[in-house]
Amino acid sequence: MRRFLFLPFIAIALFPCRALGQGTPISLVERFAGFTAVTGFEQAVVDTLVGELLPGAIRDRSGSAVLVLGSGAPRRLIACPLDEPGWVVGEVEAEGYLTLRRAPGRLPSPLFDQQLEGHRVTLFGRWGPVPGVVAVRSVHLTRGRDAGADNAFSVDDARVDVGANRPEAALALGIAVLSPVSLTKKPSRYGTDLLAAPMAGRRAACAALILAAREGKPVTGTVVVAFVTEQNLLQRGLRTVRRTQGPFVEERLVDGGAGAPGVPTESAEGWLLPAAHATTAVETVSLAGADSLQARIGRWIAGTP
Repeated sequence: MRRFLFLPFIAIALFPCRALGQGTPISLVERFAGFTAVTGFEQAVVDTLVGELLPGAIRDRSGSAVLVLGSGAPRRLIACPLDEPGWVVGEVEAEGYLTLRRAPGRLPSPLFDQQLEGHRVTLFGRWGPVPGVVAVRSVHLTRGRDAGADNAFSVDDARVDVGANRPEAALALGIAVLSPVSLTKKPSRYGTDLLAAPMAGRRAACAALILAAREGKPVTGTVVVAFVTEQNLLQRGLRTVRRTQGPFVEERLVDGGAGAPGVPTESAEGWLLPAAHATTAVETVSLAGADSLQARIGRWIAGTP
């Protein structure tokens, strides 16, 4: 008998349409924080960038979204990574449960997989997102046993329930081996200007770059704006942009990073938007900090101090 108790199957909204309080329409930062782009599976987000959010952008051969502003010299590059650590379906078991494997790329922290236990996840199948939930150990079947004998939860322990009772039912949902999986995204506003969501720092930084690129201000020389893929896997997208669009006299990378939410900080490569509880399900950024980053990027694109 399995030593798991599966939580109820609950429908979820992948991209909420309203922010908290007064029914105010969500900002681009909040909307972007609801997007998922597991390393190697960024194309749905790139489709939205090229088709909606970034007029004039094209998809390059690495799958990155690239927008060229201005012309002539100097030629500069500013980029934001799109991808995030996550998982893929490893196997569809006889009872309809799914096992997981970690997607390729760097592991953000040794305890990253423990966020899965008992949490809602979203699986991205052939016909769209499918909600699921990861099992927790049954308190009834483990009562009285030595808890110290159990190892910490790992991805190998994960079993995902999508409401299927046999493999055919899971396949009918469009789910197959290697379908990408992430924690369910539901960005939450709290405090005066804080936003919490998995990968909130990177998502807010990319949203700030989108908004700055869309301002339409005069550009000094040529600025290549890139939203790059597979940054967590040998920086494939960034390397491709450098080869096909460069050489550049200056490069800037905008991203999220650990720290107290607030003003973006200077790094060797560019600007980091600090985020509390980095790489967790409640990674938190300041919306005022995202606004500050947008203004800084805008000045850099225009070539002004």
